[in-house]
This record gives sequence, structure tokens and C-alpha cells, in this order.
Amino acid sequence: MNFFEAQARSRKNTVQLVCLFAVAVVSLIVMTNLLVMVAIGYFNDQQLQGGGSWLSQMDWSMVATISAAVCVVILAGSLYKIMVLSGGGKSVAEALGGRLVPQNSDDLKQRRLLNVVAEMAIASGTPAPPVYVLADEPGINAFAAGFSPRDAVIGVTQGAIDHFDRDQLQGVIAHEFSHIFNGDMRLNMRLMGVLHGILMIGAIGYFITRSVSHARPSGKNGKGVAGIMVLGIGLMVVGYAGTFFGSLIKAAVSRQREYLADASAVQFTRNPDGIAGALKKIGSITIGSKLENPGAPEVSHAFFAQGVSSFMEAFSATHPPLAKRILRIDPHWDGKFVFTDNTE
Repeated sequence: MNFFEAQARSRKNTVQLVCLFAVAVVSLIVMTNLLVMVAIGYFNDQQLQGGGSWLSQMDWSMVATISAAVCVVILAGSLYKIMVLSGGGKSVAEALGGRLVPQNSDDLKQRRLLNVVAEMAIASGTPAPPVYVLADEPGINAFAAGFSPRDAVIGVTQGAIDHFDRDQLQGVIAHEFSHIFNGDMRLNMRLMGVLHGILMIGAIGYFITRSVSHARPSGKNGKGVAGIMVLGIGLMVVGYAGTFFGSLIKAAVSRQREYLADASAVQFTRNPDGIAGALKKIGSITIGSKLENPGAPEVSHAFFAQGVSSFMEAFSATHPPLAKRILRIDPHWDGKFVFTDNTE
């Protein structure tokens, strides 16, 4: 494969998707303005006067205020989520049941893992991070966690250690170093933060709707209560729909970063058969790459391969299908997953 061309293509696609994410946020701000205007108009029972256009009678200072308020809500929600997620790679690894591999380990497979990590650290020009093993996970998978090389860790499941030969393990570790090197975890953290901020819009709508539902409209305040109810329901729809579609875009970004990491793994190892063989090995065993830890869904985007089953997986999957990834690396692959136990 031409790994430089593949890297450039994945980066370009990522930029396009991030721009689409920004457009989605702007659209949410516009829709929120429309909802508030409709609610206020319903509350005041205002009608267009003098045949003027709707735009000519809009209160643009209010539009600016509403837009600023929406931005503040999204920003506050994003910063809160980013702070929650900023514990570093060690906390992620330990939450998944990972155990630190000591540098003086006398386990031969763990020694091989540490040697491969050291080799790929040199190849990528990145400091060698601590290594964790998920000893209770028979599925074949790995992950990189952390928001900078300083707090990054690499985790590998016991299934990966048991089933991969040295070349395959090297390809997977090189893939994870690409995530650290290219700042993929930091990008995902920011996208997750914005998604949480968008979700806050829906949560505010839910709070408004729940509060108004206990009110008893009568007389003059009847229309006011109805208008506030419309606003609350509208904010719920906008917020939760925005979160849903934003999640789809985030998953698409994650898939592009996986293609980028695959191409970078070939660059670091100069051996496309290593990572291609690892992907084929995952497809050849029954358990595949699935993790059993209940905390796996929260960091599913960090895994080497799809670690959890997801609703509408074709759209919301954080990883491309194994076959597509393999064919990008090995265009001559026959499409058959055949198990071979060639571990050292």
C-alpha cells in the first residue's frame, strides 16, 4: 500500500467530517433561535403587521443573546465533560481492569510485548508509555489512552498476547502509537465534549417541560404556559437529535482515524503483513475483538478493533469493517478468514 497517500486521504476526510460537525453545531444554534422566536410569538400572540416580512420584524439583539446563551451552554457542558475525561491513560486502563506490566517481568509473552513497545517507540519517535494487560479479556484487542504522550498508556488484552505472533503484535502496537502520535485521543475528547454540550440543550428542554407540566394554565397565562411547553419540547428534540447525529459524525471521524493509524502502522513497521495478519486473526476466531468489561462502551473509539456491539452498527460503529481495513492494506486478500495458530 502507499501509506503516505492513505494517510493524506484519511486526514483530508477527517477535516471534512470535523467541519461537518461544526456545521451541525451552527445549525443547532439557528434552530434554537427559531424555537425561542416561535415560543415568544405564541406567548405574545404577535402577528405580522403592515405586510412586512418575517425577517424584517425579528429582534436581532435577541437572536444574538440566544446564540450567545446556546454557545455558553455548549461550552460549559463541553468543558465539564473534558474535565471528567482528563484523568489520563492510567485511569482508563485501570477502569478496564488493566494491570501494569513491570519492566522486569519474567513472563515471556509480556517481555515480548515490552520489547515490541520499545521498538515502536523508537520507530514513531514517541516516548515509550507504560503498558497494561487486560488479563481477564479473551478477545483480541488493544488500545491507546491518554491525551498527550506524557500521560499515554498502551493496553493489550490477554487474547491478543496469546494469539498474535510477533509481527502481528508489532503491527497492532504501531497502530496504537499512531493514535498517540497524531493526537487522536485528544480529538475524540474534544468531540465527546461538544456532544455533551449539545446534550445539555436537550436536558434543559426536559427540565423546562417537566417544570411546566406541573403548572395549571388558566385565563391569561394559558398561552404563556403553552408557549413555554412548545419551547421545552422543541429544545428536547433539537438537543437529543443533535446528539444522535453528532454521535454518527464522531463515529465517522473515528473510522477515518483508524484508517490513518493502519497506514501509519505500515509506515512504522515497513511490514503490511503484520497489521493485516492481526486483522485477519481477529476475524478468524469466534470471540473476535469484543471486550467483556462493562466500561468498554465509553472508550470504544480507543480500541484497535470494534470492542462492543452497537445499535445501527453500520452507521455508529467506531471502526470500519475488518474486511475494508484489510483490503486497504492487502488488496490481493481473498476475503477468507482462516485461523492459524502461529504464535511464538
